[in-house]
Amino acid sequence: MTVTIDGQRLWESLMAMAEIGPTENGGSCRLALSEEDAAGRRLLIDWCEAIGCSVRVDRVGNLFIRRPGTLDDLDPVATGSHLDTQPRGGRFDGILGVLAGLEVFRTLHDRGIVTERPLELVVWTNEEGCRFTPAMVASGTYAGEFSVESTLARRDRDGVTLGQALEATGFAGELPVGEPRFSSFFELHIEQGPVLEEEGESIGVVTGVQGMRWFDVIFRGQAAHAGPTPMRYRHDALAACSRLIDRLQAHALADESGATKVTCSCLEIESASRNVVPGEVRLTVDLRHVVESELDALEGRFERELAAAGEAFNVETSHKRIWKSPVVHFNNGCIEAVETAVRAQGVTYRRMMSGAGHDAVYVSRVAPTAMIFIPCRDGISHNEAEYATPEHCALGCQVLLEAMLEKAGVART
Repeated sequence: MTVTIDGQRLWESLMAMAEIGPTENGGSCRLALSEEDAAGRRLLIDWCEAIGCSVRVDRVGNLFIRRPGTLDDLDPVATGSHLDTQPRGGRFDGILGVLAGLEVFRTLHDRGIVTERPLELVVWTNEEGCRFTPAMVASGTYAGEFSVESTLARRDRDGVTLGQALEATGFAGELPVGEPRFSSFFELHIEQGPVLEEEGESIGVVTGVQGMRWFDVIFRGQAAHAGPTPMRYRHDALAACSRLIDRLQAHALADESGATKVTCSCLEIESASRNVVPGEVRLTVDLRHVVESELDALEGRFERELAAAGEAFNVETSHKRIWKSPVVHFNNGCIEAVETAVRAQGVTYRRMMSGAGHDAVYVSRVAPTAMIFIPCRDGISHNEAEYATPEHCALGCQVLLEAMLEKAGVART
């Protein structure tokens, strides 16, 4: 039996969702639990209820949209992603994974196909983390990483708690967090990087997610006049910071495998002035690697280079690790289901690790999980210019459909 999704309908759904919270340069702005995010959720719910699906909402606002199976007491095969975006985000990051799940449901509805296991389409709350920190907080709560109480108490820059935002938008649900459990979970996503496009490949079979560690760093020197203060007597915090950045960049670039990634950002200079030696500098550091032991070594290298930079410029240094996400390896059975579905399409593909975090990271702790990537133009994401072709969106959705059917089974008629 050949079951084919409707690529045009999927594209029209993506463009209809993009009309909610549009930005001036063709992107999207639907911050988590804003009115725009709520409107996007309501549109999705309308679409799903029109084909007979039921909707439940848990206490942190995760949406669970169910399509019954003939063995409805079994744990469902699930798919999903998120509808919230960056302030000037794109039309595909997260949204593709949700609306592809909708298209799977619509296709099965049109064909009158009933699966043995039930199917579940999930919208995870606040994946982006740009309104409430950290990112992926609601899928993390579902997986037991964060308590419900701490998640509901998280505040945005205006002091509004996530719980208050849920109440205001009407998405404060009653389903206990952690329900339902899944027999398997698949997430379709744009790659958010350039590899697939550069290599001319149509699908990424995602085997896991690289480890990530975030640090806040402070350099404390002494502000001084730029003219009368000799170089050898200075305690230049920015010079020490620059030394750290340079050494870390050189270390990462020397890794011919490309697996070592270092990003220094959010540079803040206290009371910056053109003719003042910087006395205090704050910096964020993001370290990533696909091997946990190598990430440990990278963190050690960072700490040594930080101490050396402080000593070289006679400034005090301090750092705090604020987040740690271990290397994730997805389930072999789910990976193989995706790979089988890709091979059936006769397209080029590669197995690959994800460089970005996704809700699937946390879900993989409690359910067999895998991801599917499609290329995005120039590898650009978190940007209004983010783009994926209709053909690649349809291909990714077709692979998702076939992987889900393999795991859910089709009821005999």
